[in-house]
Amino acid sequence: MDRSRIALVVPALNEGTTIARVVASAGRHASVVVVDDGSTDATATLACEAGAIVVSHGVNRGYDAALNTGFAEAASRGFAAVVTLDADGQHDPSLVTQFIAALEDGADVVLGVRNKRPRFAEHLFGLYTRLRFGIADPLCGLKGYRIDVYRALGHFDSYGSVGTELMLFAARRGLRIMQVPFRVGYRTDAPRFGRRLSANHRILRAMVISWGRA
Repeated sequence: MDRSRIALVVPALNEGTTIARVVASAGRHASVVVVDDGSTDATATLACEAGAIVVSHGVNRGYDAALNTGFAEAASRGFAAVVTLDADGQHDPSLVTQFIAALEDGADVVLGVRNKRPRFAEHLFGLYTRLRFGIADPLCGLKGYRIDVYRALGHFDSYGSVGTELMLFAARRGLRIMQVPFRVGYRTDAPRFGRRLSANHRILRAMVISWGRA
């Protein structure tokens, strides 16, 4: 797979302290598409200066909406695959080489498996997907998809799935899924996405809806 046809989609909300570094590092491996989700800092400007394609939301619309926009942008530009990557530096951008290699090896979806998960609901959702699909870490933000998987569903998210709907769509259809374990980094401040809502509540809600679609 031509690396120029792979998009690294990075949702970002007020990540001015890290976004330039993430874009510069990730951009060594593929094209970077940053979705600025209504930031009030210089996230969009810094991402653009670092070499990213930047798409901006006028107001904050949330994590899943940012990824919806990123996938739509990648599809419209003719990219063959998308790897999603967090903007806060917790995902080492050099990891994308493993995801690209797995896609080149024939995987339809590649999932990151973190060495730690901070929330109770993440463990519960992970237990469900491990028993049902063999997926260890459904809520990891580091994932890779062939664009054909996205086109088959027609969207990335439709119900606030916390980044899981497209993955589960692929699993239910028996597509080839590979998993890549990695060590997650640290951030020094609070997560940007979902700050105003209970993260556990959002995750449990997404799990219940996903369960109902099984």
